[in-house]
Amino acid sequence: MEPLPERLNPTIARSLPFAIAKRALFLPAWKNESGRLEVWITSQTDPYILDQFRMTAPDPVKPVLVSRDQLLDALQRVHQEHGIAVDNVLEDLPPSMLATQLAEKPDLLEADDDAPIIQLVNSLIIQALRNRASDIHIEPFENNLIVRFRVDGLLHEALRPPKPVQAPLMSRIKVMAGLNIAEKRLPQDGAMRVQVASQEVDVRVSVLPGHYGERLVMRLLEKQGERTNLQELGLTDPQQQWLQTRMTASHGILLVTGPTGSGKSTTLYSVLSAINTSEKNIITIEDPIEYSLAGVGQIQVAPRIGLTFASGLRSILRQDPDVIMVGEIRDLETAEIAIQASLTGHLVFSTLHTNDSVGAVVRLVNMGIEPFLVSSSVDGVVAQRLVRKLCNRCKVPFTPDPELLRGLSSKPVHVPEDATFHRPQGCEACMGTGYLGRTAVFELLTMSQGIRARIDRRASDLELHQVACEEGMTSLREAGLLKAAAGVTSLEEVFRVTQERNEVV
Repeated sequence: MEPLPERLNPTIARSLPFAIAKRALFLPAWKNESGRLEVWITSQTDPYILDQFRMTAPDPVKPVLVSRDQLLDALQRVHQEHGIAVDNVLEDLPPSMLATQLAEKPDLLEADDDAPIIQLVNSLIIQALRNRASDIHIEPFENNLIVRFRVDGLLHEALRPPKPVQAPLMSRIKVMAGLNIAEKRLPQDGAMRVQVASQEVDVRVSVLPGHYGERLVMRLLEKQGERTNLQELGLTDPQQQWLQTRMTASHGILLVTGPTGSGKSTTLYSVLSAINTSEKNIITIEDPIEYSLAGVGQIQVAPRIGLTFASGLRSILRQDPDVIMVGEIRDLETAEIAIQASLTGHLVFSTLHTNDSVGAVVRLVNMGIEPFLVSSSVDGVVAQRLVRKLCNRCKVPFTPDPELLRGLSSKPVHVPEDATFHRPQGCEACMGTGYLGRTAVFELLTMSQGIRARIDRRASDLELHQVACEEGMTSLREAGLLKAAAGVTSLEEVFRVTQERNEVV
């Protein structure tokens, strides 16, 4: 039933258009040693289709029965890897193409006969997904455009279309995202859902006016991607136990902090998935809802109609929740309601944009929350960063200078004697970067009696950090150094992503 991977020839498979193969559940796959053309069929394939193909095929046909999922997965893989040649599309693109000529397509891989500007937008999304990009940046300059993909947290230039492409390209994306194509002076935010070979992708679109025209960013969220579980986040065993204790508590607040793009939402979704049972009423209020969680009530913030984090949170408390997730604490009112909810028997998860764990405590106090309320309600703080993982196919071992290791952290870090550090090299698998994928490093602040006492007397973040480290907290830099010692990432990456407090001037 299950064919060998090498029995699929992408060139032969692409000889049949994607749309026809998908509808007919029929895929030419391989020409075997005896000269017969093997074609994949399923139990749902129409025999009439097979007979028609036999009559027109240049070689004898041998049907191979596979499952429907196997056929569709192979079909998606060969067509998505092939994609559309962006440069060829640009050569045929008339600069005078009008936005009113644009049309929708249900599947981006079925757009071969569409206008070139539509092919260009579709191919950019397909190529970004193929490169594992999280964002597409389209930036106008005086004489051209620059299209960049954010892969593993860093931007890489993908394309430089000519300046005349700017207007129709922006208009096409605005039409797809439901934005006003006539408005070019104000920022706009929109969203769209596209489909690439049966793979649904949510795209968040942000448009910002600039000196040479509008800048546009598309964030790609694969709806069918599996949620990351706690074991895959990058937590050590002690860190998993720490988090397990706090996410199963009956009340209190657990905060996750870090800058935009540091993986806070992924961590919170993983926590919610782990505790999501039929016995618990879990409600979230988010901006935006990035992923749907079965069994969890999710509310989208809508400030235009008065649905803010604060007003939504106030209404959530009337729904008898056991667990509440607030997408972000942005103001005093939201912070006050979240703290009151935690003090009245609710478990609250939320995020704050701070540089480290102790910064979250200081931020709440600076917002206007009384220190004794912070110390009595907050049960723990997670600070995190994403570091790129070294490509296992090309990473090279090396021995770093001991002075460099000592200088990376303000306190001694125990590096195992058998530790092997690696540096990036670059190969075809990682597109020459030396890195493939990302993982997180964590700093966990335990609200000990010593920390709570210092919060009550409004201690500075530097003092809180010092006490936490004395009590055994592993800083972000130290956590990154241990990841490098395990060969997961490089010292250069740790130094790029993390920063010691004594480095701040």
